[in-house]
Amino acid sequence: MPVPTYPSGTVRALLGTEHVSEATRAALQERLDAPAAYAPQLLSTESFALLEAVAARLFPQPDRPEAPIALAPAVDQRLAEGRADGWRYDVLPPDREALRLGLGGIQEIAQSLFQVDFLALAAEQQDAVLQALADGRPPGATWQTLHAGRFFEELLAELTEYYYAHPLAQEEIGYVGMADLPAWTRIGLNEKEDREVNPMGE
Repeated sequence: MPVPTYPSGTVRALLGTEHVSEATRAALQERLDAPAAYAPQLLSTESFALLEAVAARLFPQPDRPEAPIALAPAVDQRLAEGRADGWRYDVLPPDREALRLGLGGIQEIAQSLFQVDFLALAAEQQDAVLQALADGRPPGATWQTLHAGRFFEELLAELTEYYYAHPLAQEEIGYVGMADLPAWTRIGLNEKEDREVNPMGE
């Protein structure tokens, strides 16, 4: 089955139509208009730079014609505002403490494997550090008490959520589900609303 293709402006074009609610339009437009510069509200400058570097390796965007989708600001904002999912794994401390410890633990892995900080590593070496974390048994004292697998799972899940909540990422996968006004009524097999792009290009 061929992979669906969509015009590059699908989401942005829909934002100006009656198919998108005002609240949804405002939220998506805010993400599009986010300034390139961001001053961390909770994390230190050094910790924020490390989080940015980690996010850049987990979600590399070398082919994006626009500026990369920034993910670290959303994490910092959430923690600064004290927002959470309302649950956490019992092997992890509260979110702020988990991130603080986890970022320090990433530095420990980098020092153990390459004897330099994460930010000083080449991209391939940074990937090796993150692979050690993802594998669940990385070196470093932090990981004797902080569950590496759960920490990596939570970090990756949060960054994934922020990435695909951005209109530019939604365009990449042809997602138009935010255009839900007046409703999705054509839900049968091979049925499509007029606002949906035909994946066959017909």
